[in-house]
Order: sequence, then C-alpha cells, then structure tokens
Amino acid sequence: MKLRRYGTTGRLVSEVGFGGLQLGNQQDWKAMADPEAIALVHEALDRGINFFDTAPNYGRGKSEELLGKALLGRRSEVVINTKFGHTADGRTDYSADTLRASVEQSLSRLQTDYLDSILIHNPPFDVLDGKHGHYKVLEDLKSEGKILAYGVSVDSTRDMLEVINKSSIGVMEVMFNIFYQETAEAFKLAQENDIALIIKVPLDSGWLSGKYNSKSTFEGVRSRWSPEVISKRSDLVEKIQFITDKETTMSMAALRFILSYPEVSTVIPGVRNSAQLIENISAGANVMPKDQVKKLQELWETDIKFQNLGW
Repeated sequence: MKLRRYGTTGRLVSEVGFGGLQLGNQQDWKAMADPEAIALVHEALDRGINFFDTAPNYGRGKSEELLGKALLGRRSEVVINTKFGHTADGRTDYSADTLRASVEQSLSRLQTDYLDSILIHNPPFDVLDGKHGHYKVLEDLKSEGKILAYGVSVDSTRDMLEVINKSSIGVMEVMFNIFYQETAEAFKLAQENDIALIIKVPLDSGWLSGKYNSKSTFEGVRSRWSPEVISKRSDLVEKIQFITDKETTMSMAALRFILSYPEVSTVIPGVRNSAQLIENISAGANVMPKDQVKKLQELWETDIKFQNLGW
C-alpha cells in the first residue's frame, strides 16, 4: 500500500482508505454482524490500510463504536477521521456550541483520547467562512490535543474556495469521481495551502462499480434516481468500458483515476466484505495510463459536465 502525506499533521495515510458508512448501518443496508465488521477492519489493517473515515450518524453511532472496538490496542497504527453536524440520533445540528460535546461523544464511541481529524459534515454555505465560531472551537480542541486537524466535508468548488479563502483548515473531504469532476478545479489551490484532500463517493454511489445498468432498480438511499437519470448514467457506464480489462475492474479503474491526481491524500470507497476490500486495495497496484485519464477528463467536459445526474 502506497502512503501519502496527510496535510500538516505529520501523518502518512494509505492512499486507499476505509469508508466506514456501512459499518453497523441498518438504515441503508443489511448490517453485518459486529464480529464480522470488526474482522473486516482487522483485515484492512493487516492489508495495509491505515486511514479510517466515519461519522456520528453512520449507523446511528454504530460505525464509530465498531471502529473503536476493532482498533483497541492498535490506535497508534491508524489515522481516524470523523465528523460533526449529523448526530447519532438522526438529527442535523450545526450549532457551534454543540461541537465540543459532539467531539467528546465521538472520542467515547471510538475509545480514543484524540482524533486525527474532524470535519464539519456538509454544512450550509453560511457556515463555511467561520463567522459562527466553529473554527474557534476547533482551534481550542486542537490546542488541547483532542484533535490534530480539522476541516470540512463539501461537494463543490464554490464550497472549497469559500473555505480555503476564509479559514485555516488542514483537511477537506470532497466529492470527486469520473462522473463528477467539478471539484478538481480547486485541487491545486488546496495543495498550495497544504490541505489534505480526502475523496468521498469515489464510485459514484455504485455506478462506477460496473454492476448497474438501465434495468437496475434501487431501494433505500439509492431510490433517489429517476428513470431518466438511470438511463443517462447507464449510457455513461457504457462509454467508459475502455478503462476495464481482464485484470482491471471498473471499480479499480475508477479509484486509479482519482489516485492519478497528486493533490489527493486518500480515497475512501465503502467496504462491506473482504472481496470489496481486496478489490479496493488492488486499485493501488497500478496507475491509470495517462491517455485514459485524459479521455475521462475530456468526457467530463464534453458529455457529463452539463448533464443533470443528481448525485
């Protein structure tokens, strides 16, 4: 597993990380049993993954709890990123005066005395410039040693520029993948400011796994796509078949596209079983050819950029 710098924290992180959304999540997926989830985290560690991403609302706190149990005795080996804004009881609360309590609760569930990083979790645009006091609280927590770095999780270049220009954050989690390349416009500026970039939704909510097509049906969180959007996405999947071959699945290629950007610190695909874990890790074994990267960038500019694909 290749390692990359994690901003100014002094830490190195595995370029392929572990997205913890599925751990204990009974709301959107059939939850794996606790021993199975813990074993999966252990396998990830043993295979070289050291970056784990979670949040209080993932599994209503269960994701953090399972990571805490799995990482007991191995805390020094890993980098943990969690979030603030979506609570473990299903509410949304971005009030700055609840931030400290949220961090303390995450520390308790994770069974650790510090977080490597914490992000304000997809907040309203009005929160990003810090005028409501969030960054002051986070600086206090940093000075107390409870967090090493802080930042935001956002979805657009507009959001990224607002934060970069009006704060001193050290970490940013952004949505970016073959079908959503808009945020790449701010990657260089983030790098110039030594901001660690975590890439979320790397497989475009499963479309870049190659397992969906125009006849696919969806339940739960993925029922948001209209028949028109499903048709558009299916057509795009067909257009990018050139990135696959006998040894390269679409998932692997999708992750390699993201890792072709040197500004990226780590990418966090979701993990539900050992087979997915191994496939994710295999993405790092090779790099995407430059001509393929260029073709995918051109496809975004000509065929995708102005389409309404939802997310």
